[in-house]
Amino acid sequence: MSSSARPRELADGKLLLDEPAGAVLQLTICNPTKRNALDHPILDAITDTLRGLATEPATRCVIITGAQGMFSAGYDIGEIPEEEFQERAERLVAHPFTEAIDALEAFPFPTLASLSGHAIGGGLELALACDLRVALNGIQLGMPPAKLGLVYSHTGLRRFIDAIGAARTRELFLLGRYIDASTALAWGLVNRVAAPEQLETVALELATELASNAPLAQAGNKRVIAALLRERGELDERVEAELIELRRASFASEDMREGMRAFAERRSPRWRGR
Repeated sequence: MSSSARPRELADGKLLLDEPAGAVLQLTICNPTKRNALDHPILDAITDTLRGLATEPATRCVIITGAQGMFSAGYDIGEIPEEEFQERAERLVAHPFTEAIDALEAFPFPTLASLSGHAIGGGLELALACDLRVALNGIQLGMPPAKLGLVYSHTGLRRFIDAIGAARTRELFLLGRYIDASTALAWGLVNRVAAPEQLETVALELATELASNAPLAQAGNKRVIAALLRERGELDERVEAELIELRRASFASEDMREGMRAFAERRSPRWRGR
């Protein structure tokens, strides 16, 4: 596929695949009516594409970005009927999302998130799973679980701790506020901040440079970094089971249903602690 070719549509047109430069492929999330929320078809398409590209050594860098002024608002759970919420929301987050994250991290060559708009919740974690991040100046990045009654996954929280440390992770998750791109840069949550007219150029220049470096070195160094991060200790099985149960229970709680209703109705939630 050449840079002038029309993007290939995946996930019923909600994910676009094109080649903006040699050895660089770009995946664009295009679900504008839901602020580029990540649904099952989008996540499956990301996973399948990355796994397929991993067998094609001609692709040396993958960019993930969002269309129409938004990166991603996170999981698409806002319209799940309340009576089906626990099962369907947990299934979306636990399986296709985790598989997409795993595919990003397993991709042998560098990945780059170009944050063309706000990156919220699971959208921000998707970006954090990439090797580098470029953010549009003025966008907001945030983790709203505290506002929704959700216990976030321990694997996701560890990813944030690895990137920005425990103190910043506490601030991001326990306050549940959004931060701007310049704060994210100071925290190390993003690597570059670019003006609107420069974002695409900066992202593509970085991707092209990443793709031009020695492939064995890129794949090897990425693997070493991942192994070193992973080697800092696995959780005891009983502790991990407890953390998974905390997360599962949050999906079944009255508070999470209230949090989702309050978010949709743009009002303050009335927490009951159960």
